[in-house]
Amino acid sequence: MTNNELGAFLRAHRSQVLPEDVGMPSHGRRRVPGLRREEVAVLAGMNADYYARLEQGRERHPSPQVLDALSRALRLDEDGRTHLCRLAGVVPDDRPASYGPETVGPALRQLIDGYPHTPAFVLNPALDILAANSLAEALFSPFERADNLARMVFLDPAARQFHTRWNRAAQATVANLRQAVGRDPDAPRPAALVRSLTAASAAFTELWHSHTVRGKTHEAKEFSHPEVGALSLTYQAFDVRSAPGLQLVIYHAEPGSPSAEALSLLGTLHATDRQGSDGTVRAPGTRGH
Repeated sequence: MTNNELGAFLRAHRSQVLPEDVGMPSHGRRRVPGLRREEVAVLAGMNADYYARLEQGRERHPSPQVLDALSRALRLDEDGRTHLCRLAGVVPDDRPASYGPETVGPALRQLIDGYPHTPAFVLNPALDILAANSLAEALFSPFERADNLARMVFLDPAARQFHTRWNRAAQATVANLRQAVGRDPDAPRPAALVRSLTAASAAFTELWHSHTVRGKTHEAKEFSHPEVGALSLTYQAFDVRSAPGLQLVIYHAEPGSPSAEALSLLGTLHATDRQGSDGTVRAPGTRGH
């Protein structure tokens, strides 16, 4: 991270809160959007000079009470508040002893393969796809490589057609990655990924500087798959207790819906595609011609 990630986070979120959002009058011409420093200080019940020192990096150790007040003033959600506390170094270190395994064990692999009718895959904090069942591979087949969700969203040409709401998907992806970096700033993989995406994607860079933070929990997803058309899916994300840092993500469609039918068709198409003319099954990821 940079030397003043705390200040950058505060500035970014201050710019996203309008005076009318917090019941304050808006007086005079504003050079930048959002609240002024003095207004944040008033809302948080602190000295304006102290708040300015926080943004400028001259004060780096605010108390938990100050951080709570700032979270309320800046209207941070729980993920944002937790990230703010981590940046200030006041949250107990709950990171795993290591970044987490880079391979998926047999038991977890068997678990995701046990969901034959819904896509299931395993992610590390950097959003690398470490393992996927056959239907997840079929879902992500329009991409050149189904290796990392962030790289796929920002660098693969298929992404803007695949994600019906690309802007929303891009924002969520950056927010997930921002949380990973904040949770373990010394982990090399997320930092390297951020550097590569910043160098290659102006869209990623702009969103990264917004300092939005959000973890994966559950959300609706809208996809457009070239083989089966529109897919409206929701997902649930679960922490893997036996492998700290990894998450199991499961997509599912509303039973009996057109999306459920399309998902079933997609599975059938790819099961057939993996079946060779001699009756043998091709390895995942290989396609027939």
